[in-house]
Parts: sequence; structure tokens; C-alpha cells
Amino acid sequence: MPDITVAKFRDVANGLQEGQFAVGERTKIKGLSDLDPIYKALLDRPITVTLGLIGPDGRIGLTPMWFDYEGDKVLVNTASHRAKCEWIRKNPMLTILIVNPDNAYHWVQLKCTVEREEREWEPGGERITRQLDKIWTKYTGNPPPYGLRDPAIDEKRVLFVCNVDRIATFGKP
Repeated sequence: MPDITVAKFRDVANGLQEGQFAVGERTKIKGLSDLDPIYKALLDRPITVTLGLIGPDGRIGLTPMWFDYEGDKVLVNTASHRAKCEWIRKNPMLTILIVNPDNAYHWVQLKCTVEREEREWEPGGERITRQLDKIWTKYTGNPPPYGLRDPAIDEKRVLFVCNVDRIATFGKP
């Protein structure tokens, strides 16, 4: 896996500074485990993130959703019938913004490219179900199984496994 570039924005956590809100420095990390702990902690909290995708009209579509990752891969789990599945398939680049709910001036942005798509109804699909149950418990505190499947249809899930290409960070907790 190639290095990930991290753009560290200048913040005002310690007061005003020249060039504030611009990129202060860029560094390279090997993977998400090397991310500064004050930003890595945001990945592990049950924070509803914003997913940005390019829609069919070329405009960015933003969706609040649950977040998960495994090692250095970002995992996007969604119902197969939702429009965002086709958007991702047509343009497999996405951006995730994780904002600290306790301080909007502390955030991390992940720019990702889909590596592969896994489907719940195919061999190995139980992995998608387990991952969905995991984030269900992370975000709701409830035990599995995931409790929000659409009862009107036979809802099936898709998991997009994504490489992290670039990261931007801002602020302090």
C-alpha cells in the first residue's frame, strides 16, 4: 500500500496565527494506525459521518451515515437498492468527513477510492452481515442483529471496501 498524504490544516486552537485555516504542512503515513491519535480517536467514536459522492448530475451528494474501518480500509455498508450504490459504482471515489460533535473545529476528512464491492447474497456475504451488526452495536448500543432492515422488501446489503488516498486534519479536541 502506498503512503497516505496527510494535509494538516492550521487551526486556531492555540490562538490566531498567520495563514490560519490553510494547509500548514503535509506529511506521509503508512496507514490509519499511524494517524495522529487525536484524529484516529474520531474514527473509533460512534460519530455520524458525512459521506460525499458525485451524483449523476455531477453535483456532490451528502449523506449522513455510520462509519467503520478495518485495518487501513474504510468500509461503506449500504442497502443495495439505494441510489448511492449506483453512484459509487459509476464513480468509485468518495469523501468522508468526521466532525467531533463536541467541537466542530476538530475534524478529519478521508478521501477514498473503492477497492472492491462485496455483496451480502454472494458466497462470503455473512461478512457483510457481521460488519453491519458490529456498527449497529457501535452506534445504538443494542445487540445484533441490525434492526433497521426495510420490512417492505428483502433488503440486501453491499459493502464497499475502500483505500484511503488522502487525509486532511483540523483542530484539537
